[in-house]
Amino acid sequence: MLSFFKDYKYFAIVFAIISLIIVSIIYNIFDVYKPLPIYQPAMVNTEMVDSTIQYVKKYHKIADFSLTNQNGETITQDTYKDKIYVADFFFTTCQTICPIMTDHMAIIQKEIMNDPDVMLLSHSVTPVIDSVPQLKKYAIKKGVNDAKWNLVTGDKKQIYSLARKSYLAVKTDGNGDEFDMIHTENFMLIDKKRQIRGYYDGTNPEDISRLIDDIQILKEEYK
Repeated sequence: MLSFFKDYKYFAIVFAIISLIIVSIIYNIFDVYKPLPIYQPAMVNTEMVDSTIQYVKKYHKIADFSLTNQNGETITQDTYKDKIYVADFFFTTCQTICPIMTDHMAIIQKEIMNDPDVMLLSHSVTPVIDSVPQLKKYAIKKGVNDAKWNLVTGDKKQIYSLARKSYLAVKTDGNGDEFDMIHTENFMLIDKKRQIRGYYDGTNPEDISRLIDDIQILKEEYK
């Protein structure tokens, strides 16, 4: 009798392992929908987050803002109401990672050009330099489509607060002083509820491909 139960125990273990393998194969073959995570401050590297919200575990959203785009238009959360969008931080005179990031954002723009649900938002971290005319010149040079992609300038402290307290995107704790500057290669995917759904290295082509795929995954939530 004991031998029977012993043999049954091994059979059960083997059966369970085989079942898990089969389920995993079916899961991947049929591409079962896997929702994207909703990032909270407590989930992100503390170096990226303002100390006042590092331990927040739920309800985090992008704060209201009022900035000015390359056409001198006021851009607020209402501009992105009911939109999925990709956000980043850059400056027009950057000669290192920004040109790569902007080129990659242009690739995303091409992919979403005919998708009314998705937009782009790039914040200047040197707003004193990046005036409206400067942003417009840069936008034309980089092929920015005004209907899909806003390059914004404005109050530096507001932009830096957005970077640290909303997008949870930068390691240096910029305070918005004239000679202080934050910089990050991060792209953030934001959903229609103003929640962060993904982080991507804006200089990495593989991450850009993943971001484009994740936009489609996120869109499944709204069907």
